[in-house]
Amino acid sequence: MGSAAKSLVETEGILRIVIEHLIDGQEGFQKLGESAKDETLKRLFLGESLKRAQFRGELESILHQEGVRDLHETGTAAGAFIRIWNGLAARLTGDDGILKAAEEAEHTVIEAYNDALSRDLPDPVKQVLAEQALWIVGRHNAIRSARENGTD
Repeated sequence: MGSAAKSLVETEGILRIVIEHLIDGQEGFQKLGESAKDETLKRLFLGESLKRAQFRGELESILHQEGVRDLHETGTAAGAFIRIWNGLAARLTGDDGILKAAEEAEHTVIEAYNDALSRDLPDPVKQVLAEQALWIVGRHNAIRSARENGTD
């Protein structure tokens, strides 16, 4: 396998992992938004779900431009478990529990981005990932701040 083909396979594998985490975030934020009682939190989470879908689309577009057509990612098994647990926690603890669940779930997507950014990827791909990671870290900090300051 030539170096360009090997690089594409590696890039595809790394982006698929990030895409799986984005799917987890998209679905998780949607569920949290639907569970939130506070309208501001509801809008924050539902908006973040849409943002994750946008990020996913950007990464899938990169793969499509490189000729990758078979994209049927569904998220991670851990993400499915976390969404179930978060749904239960949200029902039991209210908006504070929702914020805590969202903050904790963000740690895994940040780790996925950090891992991807530490890899030898083409510069344009790294730039897209870095911009997305910056947004995600900012949202993570906003969620942490909302949790620490309370929503009431």
